[in-house]
Amino acid sequence: MSADFSDLKKANQDFVRNFVPEGLSGRAVKGLAIVTCMDSRIAPLAIVGMKPGDAKILRNAGARVTEDVLRTLVLATHLLGVNRVLVMPHTDCRMASGSEPEIHQAIFEASGVDTRSIEIRTVTDQRAALEVDLTRIRTYPLLPKELHVAGGFYDVKSGNLELI
Repeated sequence: MSADFSDLKKANQDFVRNFVPEGLSGRAVKGLAIVTCMDSRIAPLAIVGMKPGDAKILRNAGARVTEDVLRTLVLATHLLGVNRVLVMPHTDCRMASGSEPEIHQAIFEASGVDTRSIEIRTVTDQRAALEVDLTRIRTYPLLPKELHVAGGFYDVKSGNLELI
């Protein structure tokens, strides 16, 4: 990739030439929000058989339910048609491959930057972390009580989504 982003500009020009507006409103047509990892091996809509406009996608390192995810879900549930949430961490996740100090040390060794002032939110037990995150959503007082919440692990090698 070009450091000046000219490759992105060219790709966008190609995209614009073939662009057909779909008339979507910004609401989640299928009522779904997916909380997943930023890992580029994950194609959230394809995994669940949906297309643009069907669902809201919230991504961060490790697919964790942070304050920002809760804030976004409040907006999505009250204004954008979301009535169900899937929290979807995945196999082979860097956030589950080391402790918090180990990840901070790896960043320091790679870049010389001391990141200990931020919480990376690594996990040693992805299933336990997922249960905590599901509970955070289910008990968050600003979200609708009737919101349907599920968790699932995505296997990056097989493509399988195991709902739990």
